Amino acid sequence: MDFLNRRYTPMSRRRRIYEGKAKVLYEGPEPGTLIQHFKDDATAFNNKKHDVIDGKGVLNNRISEYIFSRLNDIGVPTHFIRRLNMREQLIREVEIIPLEIVIRNVAAGSLSTRLGIEEGTALPRSIIEFYYKNDALNDPLVSEEHVTAFGWATTQEIDDIIALAIRVNDFLSGLFLGVGIRLVDFKMECGRLWENDMMRIVVADEISPDSCRLWDIKSSDKLDKDRFRRDMGGLVEAYSEVARRLGILAENEQTQGKGPVLVK
Repeated sequence: MDFLNRRYTPMSRRRRIYEGKAKVLYEGPEPGTLIQHFKDDATAFNNKKHDVIDGKGVLNNRISEYIFSRLNDIGVPTHFIRRLNMREQLIREVEIIPLEIVIRNVAAGSLSTRLGIEEGTALPRSIIEFYYKNDALNDPLVSEEHVTAFGWATTQEIDDIIALAIRVNDFLSGLFLGVGIRLVDFKMECGRLWENDMMRIVVADEISPDSCRLWDIKSSDKLDKDRFRRDMGGLVEAYSEVARRLGILAENEQTQGKGPVLVK
């Protein structure tokens, strides 16, 4: 399929497939593809807290594009095909598994609260957790037994998801360490990609400061969505700093007052 050279239908004429808190999915130009549009909406606590922050969607699109492209380069299967513009990506259509997979390297957030571990404590090893994607239930923590018993994923699919989570965590930890950022934890989602009669598990959704906890190694400044959750302010500035360190944001551009200026 000619994913790379097709013209794309204007947004107003596209068929909307799904709208979530931070993204919209539209019908793609070819069967088996979708267009993923990044919104400026910021949400926390399952949409109990909401705001619109100018430029956030652009930054998340570019950062997620960069990370997914790098994952593709090292052989980690993802749904990502390519970026279309500043807010949109062309992706493969997958059957999303209804789980949030959280990989933790350092105690923070709900883990600190739930187990009484001081935030910032390095964990003895990386911990992988599963949360059932259900806003009405506040995305409860579940075990592998729950996942298989209720048919959300098979035992083999869980093994594949865990293997992907370990690979992605190793890659991201090194990537961010190289630019002076500590990967505290992150959330990823996986989906079933059907190719003829074959199915494989791939990384889907996005990986961005919306879904990662990122701390500056020297100062421990938060460069992620905790700035919104905790009313710290400076979210776009923090995301811009992540983009700058990854080489996405132009070093010599001043973004204050006019939104992020990104390298094409």
